[in-house]
Amino acid sequence: MGAIGRGLVVLAGFAPDDSGETMAWMADKLWDLRLFADAGGRMNRSAREVGAALLIVSQFTLYGDASRGRRPSFTGAARPDVARALYDRFVELCRRGGEVAEGEFGAMMEVELVNDGPVTLQLER
Repeated sequence: MGAIGRGLVVLAGFAPDDSGETMAWMADKLWDLRLFADAGGRMNRSAREVGAALLIVSQFTLYGDASRGRRPSFTGAARPDVARALYDRFVELCRRGGEVAEGEFGAMMEVELVNDGPVTLQLER
């Protein structure tokens, strides 16, 4: 089971057309986004700069579409075998930037976090 101190919780979902290029862009973006406060209290420092970590949790339900009916459709999410390969590549690329912990792919998990902010962003390329 993954755990971090100060850092970012990354709920990662994958689409069928995601690529290695997309994974590399996302990993770099996560490490370099200026989301942490500087001495003046402005969001001006990156996870890399402050020595923060990433906790990566696979989350196919991010691709849930509830616009019709009463049961969400997940046809926009990558099939498990494709998503697993993308997830593994994404985690590998993120590890190049610093400390990374992860959840268990495809498992039911209880995720606890202390949201300091709050700042919640959706990143998509």
